[in-house]
Amino acid sequence: MNKNKRVTSYDVAEAAGVSQSAVSRVFLKGRSVSKKTREKVLATAKELGYKPNAIARMLITKRSGMVAVILSSRANLNYPEVLSLLNKRLSAKNERVLLFNLDDADGLDDILEQIWTFQVDGVIALAAHFDNDSINQFKDHNIPVVLYNRRASGHSASSVCCNHEQGLTELVSLLDDNNHKSYLIVGGPEQSDVAQERLDCSINALAQKGHHKVPVRYGDYSYESGRLAFAEWMQKNKAPTAVICGNDTMAIGVIDEARENFGLNVPEDLSVVGFDGVNAVAWHSYRLTTVKQPLEQMTKAAVDILLEQIESPDNPAQLRVWSGTLIPGNTVAPAKDES
Repeated sequence: MNKNKRVTSYDVAEAAGVSQSAVSRVFLKGRSVSKKTREKVLATAKELGYKPNAIARMLITKRSGMVAVILSSRANLNYPEVLSLLNKRLSAKNERVLLFNLDDADGLDDILEQIWTFQVDGVIALAAHFDNDSINQFKDHNIPVVLYNRRASGHSASSVCCNHEQGLTELVSLLDDNNHKSYLIVGGPEQSDVAQERLDCSINALAQKGHHKVPVRYGDYSYESGRLAFAEWMQKNKAPTAVICGNDTMAIGVIDEARENFGLNVPEDLSVVGFDGVNAVAWHSYRLTTVKQPLEQMTKAAVDILLEQIESPDNPAQLRVWSGTLIPGNTVAPAKDES
């Protein structure tokens, strides 16, 4: 055989004395083939230096072997871990991740056009505002989509979510049990579905404890925005005794701003809570009280649901919700007596 010629599945089939379709089945996960044939094909492929052609496989299976993951450019220290878990689980199913970074909602249309061009098998949206029009576009192109940690209105698309209401109710109960009466909420971006849900859950949980008209400042989930939101409040107002933040990154920003520029001790003067359970919350300087999301379960469910819908497009949309785990941390203490 010419050493400069690319070895094909037909070459392997001829050398192994089997059909080309048998060679294809050996290199397609989940396809039925006898143990004897598999061993013969793999040994021959190794001897000839054969590697499966992804493009040829796509033509056979009518699938691109790619799953698009849409990720927000907004800071979230969970994203590297989430992406790693998604990539690991998809790779095990012979799918590859095609990553799209979304700066703002206005850029979604451009990303969708690229997704149609790549003809991906499916989409997992980690951070994007998907209205019914966007979801209908996926249906029109026969591409299933799973929303990660956000819900579609009317269950028009499958979703996997952390139970924000349960987590924030636990955080507010912890603060209330420590006799806090003066609160500030630092919410995430106003156009974010997740941020709005967490804000609503915080307000409702506080109201159930008798705390009404709690002031709100907004950040963009970044560390800097947490510092800025707290600083802007402090310029014109008395320090609250407790701050509820829309995510851990902003909570860490609030802690640093309170300590460095306003001389407040956390938690003695100011209790701070976050949400997500990112690795940084365990750092000695913070040990943040927060709710940890069950990333393992959520990423597994996102991949499982997507692959089910790729195989069976007529499956109804699914919603799976998991409770987070309260991490007590070291940033909540009894409120000082203000009398």
